[in-house]
Amino acid sequence: MRYIKYATTALMLFLAGSISAKTVLNFWQFWTDPNIRPTIESIIGDFEKANPDIEIKLTNLTWANGHEKIVLAFASGHAPDVVELGSDWIAQFAESGHLADLSETVVPFKKDFNGWSMSTYKGKVYAVPWILGTRVMFCNRALLNLAGYEHDFIPINWEQFLDAVHKVNNLGEDFYGWGSNTAEKHRLYKKFLPFFWSNHAQIFSDDGRYCLLASENAIAALQFYKDLHDCCGYVANQRGIEDAFLEGRIGFIFSGDWLLKRIELEKRNVDYFTTLVPGVEYTGRSFMGGEFLAISQQSEQKEAAMKFIRFFTNPENQVKFCKANRSANPSSIVAQKDEYFTSNPNLQTFIAQLRSSNHPPVDPDWVYIEEAIEGAVEDALFGSGEVANALYEARKKIDRIKQTK
Repeated sequence: MRYIKYATTALMLFLAGSISAKTVLNFWQFWTDPNIRPTIESIIGDFEKANPDIEIKLTNLTWANGHEKIVLAFASGHAPDVVELGSDWIAQFAESGHLADLSETVVPFKKDFNGWSMSTYKGKVYAVPWILGTRVMFCNRALLNLAGYEHDFIPINWEQFLDAVHKVNNLGEDFYGWGSNTAEKHRLYKKFLPFFWSNHAQIFSDDGRYCLLASENAIAALQFYKDLHDCCGYVANQRGIEDAFLEGRIGFIFSGDWLLKRIELEKRNVDYFTTLVPGVEYTGRSFMGGEFLAISQQSEQKEAAMKFIRFFTNPENQVKFCKANRSANPSSIVAQKDEYFTSNPNLQTFIAQLRSSNHPPVDPDWVYIEEAIEGAVEDALFGSGEVANALYEARKKIDRIKQTK
């Protein structure tokens, strides 16, 4: 009897342990800022309360080595269940078979989010949009007034923009019309592509078979960008450009929503406004990227992983994150209508620009294509100065990259 009693007790303990066992999801993400991480942890805590059978194990990555760690994790078979990916990386990991195909799973809520084209590779969806990003034009109102413009002036097209740049630049030797980036890796090409796309240029043909980087429209766009740089440019890295703008020395710069955050946190007293990127005749196209949440193909908890992603990216949590980070572009269409965004004209500029933005091709070779484009812009601005030849050489490099596949 004693044996039976012990056996029964052991069985009950075993069953209790089995019943209380939780599904553990490994989640890797990049937001380590002490002002942001508590929000990430709070959202995770809310999910665990609503889903007591699921535990989230959080791992923080850095932009310095996060990509390398993800590559190694996939290669070793120890990938996280859910991983945050920059939009530029999705094609690389989808091509190698490391990401779960979410195409059917996202159908019920696909209409509620922007940004799907960046996570779609060869017709299949591999990640859920979370926080998107674009660039808009920051304009110094005080300098425009000094240059003779009315208070409500907003440059819409290249002609108006170029005229204003020259007039601000002519105010004196301490003033510059345009903030022009140095050969800063992963940044310079993002400042050129808005001009490129606004002039109706394409990196590849619609069918993806031909590189069109050296087209007439592309050459004209880079020549326009080079002219801005040569005649009116304050040349520095992104931080340096923003410093000079906040000091009231530059008329126009392209920047992201992080500059809004900086102006607010540093209590900068600068008379500025934001507006859409100017185009040839009307407003133009800007650069778009974003942060996405993907599920590893190796994960044995894909259903729970998607449940977590749905919760993490819901409108309420996107607004919560954007408030903490002062971000302008939630992927959730419902979140974009929150009073936090609608009451702030500068955040509205970013949301409006997102609707008129392009993103790089979803291509596993993008890192090499980006390098070729950036090299061409660098050569045109700081090297030979030969615009057409720089783009022609870049096109040949890209053709070689694609021919080796």
